[in-house]
Amino acid sequence: MLFMVVERFKNRDAKALYRRLRDAGRQMPEGLKYLDSWVEPNFDRCFQLMETSDLRLLQSWILCWNDLMDFEIVPVVPSKDTREIVEAAM
Repeated sequence: MLFMVVERFKNRDAKALYRRLRDAGRQMPEGLKYLDSWVEPNFDRCFQLMETSDLRLLQSWILCWNDLMDFEIVPVVPSKDTREIVEAAM
């Protein structure tokens, strides 16, 4: 399954987050796949597209970072897949 992970940097402190990322890596458990990410110019939020079939892996990863960010996890479906479902129903 795909998940849009919305991260809110605590205190808009991107330096702390990128320092840890540089020093320790993403700290992702095996089976959790990072696909891509986008950051707002004001360092308020980051949007990461992740993939996993085991939601416990997302929970484990969040525990490594929740001192620097607040998280919102949104299950998503690719637009092309949604289009196929909707067209089949029309």
